[in-house]
Amino acid sequence: MNILYPLKFKAIFKDKIWGGDKIKTVLKKDFSPLSNCGEVWVLSGVKGNQTLVENGFLAGNELNELVEIYMGDLVGEKVFEKFGDEFPILLKFIDANAWLSIQVHPDNDLAKKRGLDSGKTEMWYILNAGENSELISGFSKKVNQETYLQNLKNKTLKDILNFEKVKQGDVFYMPSGRVHAIGPEILLAEIQQTSDITYRIYDWDRVDDKGNSRELHTDLALDALDFEVLKDYRTHYRQKINETATVVDSKYFSTNILEFDRGIKKDYSELDSFVIYICTEGEMSIEYPVGNINLKFGDVLLIPNVINDINIFPVKHSKLLEVFIK
Repeated sequence: MNILYPLKFKAIFKDKIWGGDKIKTVLKKDFSPLSNCGEVWVLSGVKGNQTLVENGFLAGNELNELVEIYMGDLVGEKVFEKFGDEFPILLKFIDANAWLSIQVHPDNDLAKKRGLDSGKTEMWYILNAGENSELISGFSKKVNQETYLQNLKNKTLKDILNFEKVKQGDVFYMPSGRVHAIGPEILLAEIQQTSDITYRIYDWDRVDDKGNSRELHTDLALDALDFEVLKDYRTHYRQKINETATVVDSKYFSTNILEFDRGIKKDYSELDSFVIYICTEGEMSIEYPVGNINLKFGDVLLIPNVINDINIFPVKHSKLLEVFIK
């Protein structure tokens, strides 16, 4: 069997009613054929939407095929024992030119009760935002199901939701059950469980070019909603140059941010997991024992579990997200 190496994947582009042009103009993924490209799936094991390897001798293979063949060598022994042949992380870039629907995702227990593989917990890293860009995360005041449904019926739902102004570098962790929506002029990286289940609560009364509204999932969403109110919905972290900053540490995934202006060495010998690099700023060379590969802004790289020694050399001041499962 040939030796595993860091893998890049072909993107899958998704046309969305709320999509914009930042995936082309900011991320420079100019090969999207869509006029309203709202999402690009850059690492996916979702059935029917698996990303294909684009570099090296494994080019053309689906992600889950590699998991089936290489098992723990690719994803980590404990990760493979838990998730089997399905890659456990779905990674997207999302470009909102208008408000996405107000929505919620079920947790694992509710999803399985409804015959689904898993729930969806996710996090957002803001790559680009307009001066007044906002998103919704959670409720702004304490409400119960009755109050919530009354506001939904009266089309005053936004009166009980928490709006947050955002800028580049902001992070929001979105556990299953938290109501949320992405606002206009926001480009973000979304890291989530491998699941494509979304319960749409409110879609701003919009219709498509044929006058049709999108389906809502009022009843399904009700049992999924967490009505807890937090004092602060942002995910805070302390970034230090040339050091690793922990941003999210959950049972679903862990995410660090690395900001650096000189070469750094990463030793993954104690980590029984794959590692994903997402370049969020700058450009760099990734060196591994038998080769090297370049990353620039918007690029994503999957480091197999069997590769423990990585050296990262920035061409200029750079940042990347580092994602894995503990």
